[in-house]
Amino acid sequence: MAIPMNSPEILEREFFEIRAKILEIAAAFDRLDRSTGDVSEDARLKLIEESLQVLQQLNREDRAEQVQLIFSREYNDQWREEFGLSTKDTAASSS
Repeated sequence: MAIPMNSPEILEREFFEIRAKILEIAAAFDRLDRSTGDVSEDARLKLIEESLQVLQQLNREDRAEQVQLIFSREYNDQWREEFGLSTKDTAASSS
């Protein structure tokens, strides 16, 4: 059984990958700012801003879950009908 890593060990292992991802996000925002057009009212940008706020919250152990929920649809019991699928179609495609 592997011994779990402590926080300093995790930061040591993950720091450069985290830094690279943050730089990639910053570069994407810079490209948006330098380009023509206006996306300030785009719903997708609002989702990104909301997820960044979640990431800034300290002492949360559920950041990944919360960010996933921001970008996810709410569960709909009627999804098969909404997408034109029947339970018969689903059973046939799984065999």
